[in-house]
Amino acid sequence: MPWLLLAVAAGAVLPVQAAVNARLGAALGGPLWGAFVSFLVGTVGLGLVLALRRSWPVVGSVPAWAWFGGLLGAFYVGGVTAAVSRLGGAVLVGLIVAGQIAAALAVDASGLLPVQRAVGWQGIAGALLIVAGVVVVARR
Repeated sequence: MPWLLLAVAAGAVLPVQAAVNARLGAALGGPLWGAFVSFLVGTVGLGLVLALRRSWPVVGSVPAWAWFGGLLGAFYVGGVTAAVSRLGGAVLVGLIVAGQIAAALAVDASGLLPVQRAVGWQGIAGALLIVAGVVVVARR
């Protein structure tokens, strides 16, 4: 149950983060500045938490491809920071969820990364229902 609540809470902060970063970017001269400062503040915050834990990983054991996660995060934060003021929070989050479901189904089906699960008609139907929901929300 705590993991479910954590996932819901993490999802709930996405539209708030997008709006805050968009406001930050507008004040600083553009969405890339908003995303950059957001990452900078987050990096400092995580650094403080890790410094308090006094536990350090073995960097050599990380596969080379795993280092690109930060670039994916930067793409995400920069993209939502730029898009939220044009799309609105509800449409933005709907499109994010649609993209997440599509990518998750592809990852599950392909066995990419250490995950593999068959994708049935239910997964495809669920993804299409999410897209339909985005269309309905966008037409309000």
